[in-house]
Amino acid sequence: MKGKTALITGSAKGLGKSTALHLARMGCNIVINYVHSEREAGQLCAELEARGVRAAAIQADIADPEQTERLAEQAEREMGGIDILVNNAGPFIRERRLFANYAREEILGLVSGNLLGVMLLDHKLLTGMRARNWGRIIHFGFGHAGEARAWPQRAVYAAAKTGLVSFTKTLAVEEASYGITVNMICPGDIRGANKERTIDEVQGETDEEAPRGRPGTGEDIARAIGFLCEARSDFITGNILDVTGGLDPIRGTLKG
Repeated sequence: MKGKTALITGSAKGLGKSTALHLARMGCNIVINYVHSEREAGQLCAELEARGVRAAAIQADIADPEQTERLAEQAEREMGGIDILVNNAGPFIRERRLFANYAREEILGLVSGNLLGVMLLDHKLLTGMRARNWGRIIHFGFGHAGEARAWPQRAVYAAAKTGLVSFTKTLAVEEASYGITVNMICPGDIRGANKERTIDEVQGETDEEAPRGRPGTGEDIARAIGFLCEARSDFITGNILDVTGGLDPIRGTLKG
């Protein structure tokens, strides 16, 4: 992977940061994207450069089409092209709420950040990937998103992500002949500090909700993404990969 460049949205902290560190260990140059976390983005860039790869940090909110376009153009200009796009960023409202109780602005923000912004960023970067006849696009969903079941009190977020499932599969077919793969990673309920922890760091800890028995970590997600980005993973495209430890967040809600 040496010499490849990855743009990871929402990567100053959390799962995006874990992914950036993992891809850097694989030899990738990294573009960090953030909205408010300028200090954390700068610190991560310094850490990545200390590992011997190039790094840049760009502020942009992918829920805003104009900022999305600027992010793509600036990333390509500064790094000479983007080979890997990891669409990690996406707004989420943790409070459970009936659809009728969402504000109009919340509906627009969730759909723009989780679906439209992802599509627009893909669209801007596909030209360069096609020209190089190589590309890796990773979308983020949620556990069991590929089944498109009802998820009460998560209507807007679920609709945006399940729409992204269909887009992932369609784009994978359309871009396969250009050497571009498109897949979706669906994390389990990985919260707080665990988003930046390693598997070793949670060994011995218990998560009673997860069938696997231990908490999920950022490393679990980053390892899956790293595998999908490898050159020899080019036969894997259009897939929706659950990385959940066996947890089914939707079915648990329906039972409750």
